[in-house]
Amino acid sequence: MSENIKIGIVTVSDRASRGEYEDLGGPAIEQWLTKALSVEWNPVKVLIPDEQTQIEQTLINLSDNEHCCLIVTTGGTGPAKRDITPEATEAVCHKILHGFGEQMRAVSLNFVPTAILSRQMAGIRGGSLIINLPGKPSAISDCLNAVFPAVPCCIDLIEGPYLTTHENIVKTFRPKQK
Repeated sequence: MSENIKIGIVTVSDRASRGEYEDLGGPAIEQWLTKALSVEWNPVKVLIPDEQTQIEQTLINLSDNEHCCLIVTTGGTGPAKRDITPEATEAVCHKILHGFGEQMRAVSLNFVPTAILSRQMAGIRGGSLIINLPGKPSAISDCLNAVFPAVPCCIDLIEGPYLTTHENIVKTFRPKQK
């Protein structure tokens, strides 16, 4: 495939952006996607603080200028005062896809009772699907395993590139064509 598939990976963390600790979320997303996707793709990685304007500008840039078909964020989805990733995502999206957040919370509740505090969500901006994930690497994997079967179909519907996966990692679901 000659098409250049770009996927944005955004870590939202005050402390990691200041170098106070290593970003584990962004690399966990990249590792999961590398394992799951069977098409060639290029990551566009960004590490930013919990600042709503900066998150919004980053999401807009990755969608409108970088033309990422998928943008996955990590961090800033809890109830703490500085956790504002969902608000920034909602501000830049044209459509919100509530089922993503519902599914991620449902799956996460199998592991921790505090999953009800998480505000993960997803939405569409132009030709980009934006998914907000928690910051913990194990939760990132759990959430991607739960929602990714629908991601390639969603990207098809917004006229993005045709994503395929390694079915032993995650089986993509696409409705049968009539």
